[in-house]
Amino acid sequence: MLSFFSIIALYSEFLQNVNPKFVNCALIFFIYKTISAIIILFISFIFVPMKLLIIEDERELSRGIATYLSAENYLCEQAFTYNEAMEKIGLYSYDCILLDLMLPGGNGLDILTEIKRQNNPAGVIIISAKDSLDDKIRGLKIGADDYLPKPFHLPELSVRIYAIIRRRLFSSSNLLTINNLTIDILNKEVKINDQLIGLTKTEYELLLFLIGNKNRVVSKNALAEHLSGDMADMLDSQDFIYAHIKNLKAKLAEAGCQDCIKNVYGTGYKWIE
Repeated sequence: MLSFFSIIALYSEFLQNVNPKFVNCALIFFIYKTISAIIILFISFIFVPMKLLIIEDERELSRGIATYLSAENYLCEQAFTYNEAMEKIGLYSYDCILLDLMLPGGNGLDILTEIKRQNNPAGVIIISAKDSLDDKIRGLKIGADDYLPKPFHLPELSVRIYAIIRRRLFSSSNLLTINNLTIDILNKEVKINDQLIGLTKTEYELLLFLIGNKNRVVSKNALAEHLSGDMADMLDSQDFIYAHIKNLKAKLAEAGCQDCIKNVYGTGYKWIE
């Protein structure tokens, strides 16, 4: 979290590089950027959902899907063209991607091929009005996890997303047990030695994210992106990640689960079983 003194230092440095004629405008701009960053950090402390990318050129349908899934506690980002989708999958990581096949500027199957070429771990559900057997077979062969023809019911889509994320991260089980730690994914409860641990939503989602990437170093950039999505690019500091990790490690250690989260100096964090 940005301290008062760090904000003052940043502002002083900022003013040194600004023409005196524009000091008032610079002050307003700096205050706006600072408040925006604080709001983003505050939101990240409260809630961190799983991230979805909706690649769909029908804007009304895309908005409807995003609205419904946001109410289901997913963080939804949208891409409406082939180029937008390729840019997003190259820059950001997602837990699940909803992929239309007919897009302005290109074919959705080419996007799927690129996702697999990158060894991207995101689950992929093809959502398409092209309900042809050839497209379905080709999509599944390339590596899609599911194929849902249009029109479809949004509750069914939500259940399929949940099933894919659960299967990819936690071997299809609603209960995840690691040594003395048990996570009830459906009820979002964490227990250590059968003792319920009071985690915030952010801490709970970070725990799942780290365990889902167990024995791999998760960079601070990846954690920041997981916390705030596209807004991660607006953050000048990633110090807030340290605060989340520190609190999570303290709660786990107090309950008897010590040294599970390792700090890899200068790189990020790793979950160790």
